[in-house]
Amino acid sequence: MRIPVVIDAEHEQHALALARAAIRTEIAGLEALSQSLDGTLALLAERIIGLSGRVILSGVGKSAHVARKIAATLASTGTPAQFVHAADASHGDMGMITRSDLVLMLSKSGGTAELDDLANYCVRFDIPLALITQNPASRLGKAAGIVIELPAAEEACDITYAPTTSTTMMMALGDALAVVLMRRRGLKASEFRVFHPGGTLGSTLLSVGDIMHKGDKLPVVAPDASVSDAIIEMSTKGFGCTGIVGPDGVLLGIITDGDLRRHVADGMLARRATEIMTRSPRTIPAEALLSEALRRMTDETPKVTAIFAMDGTRPVGIVHLHDCLRVGLA
Repeated sequence: MRIPVVIDAEHEQHALALARAAIRTEIAGLEALSQSLDGTLALLAERIIGLSGRVILSGVGKSAHVARKIAATLASTGTPAQFVHAADASHGDMGMITRSDLVLMLSKSGGTAELDDLANYCVRFDIPLALITQNPASRLGKAAGIVIELPAAEEACDITYAPTTSTTMMMALGDALAVVLMRRRGLKASEFRVFHPGGTLGSTLLSVGDIMHKGDKLPVVAPDASVSDAIIEMSTKGFGCTGIVGPDGVLLGIITDGDLRRHVADGMLARRATEIMTRSPRTIPAEALLSEALRRMTDETPKVTAIFAMDGTRPVGIVHLHDCLRVGLA
């Protein structure tokens, strides 16, 4: 049973004022970060693009949580990445870091002692080291080959100065780096889906070709087929339509249930399929996202329940609205 919470109006307004002030403080930090960015971010992106290994993210405390999230974002967007906690690195995990990798540390002060062992390891074995910090002149800043400086910004917590704005800036910087790398690599949505096969995101990134019906399941007849032949093909395949395909495999048109209803009084059974077909039917490229096929079926007029998937002018498959429902898209 859900118990209702009663709060005094004055306390409610006070809490909302504090929350909004904290958010505004973090927004100011993000604005400052955006303005302070320089070519160092682009340099880091180019170094990462040229790696044969992985990006190793590391930090301590709240920065470690942010580093773990950045590693996950990079890995899911086409950049091999892994999180290694600084304490674990000091107790054996440095052995998984090689010269083909790049280590990216997160430390607001740049003086986090727990990161020293990892920094020394990178220097000793000539492993590229980058740092995100507010203090480039710090001990870690001097050890790193690439330093991205966070602007001085007020923490949203003005009582203990707990990492709030600073970690938000780090998180945003990690997202920005991931976006830059995705664009540089030319990552496509279809490739992105490889890293996200499950859940709603996986469904939205499916391509038409991933789920289309093809081969013997494709409802098609030849140009000299009768309307009766077309009806049999429609009934057998169960998509509510059939395509008329020429000898060269080009789609000439389609016959739908609607076409049959419109011509039912015209003695259509004695006619050829090409005489009642809809020319220039709605189609979708087989490589298009399934979400685009769903949009074309349901948002455009007239609405349709199936759409042919094309390779140029040739039909290679068909997708039904029920297929979208089956994979959880609609």
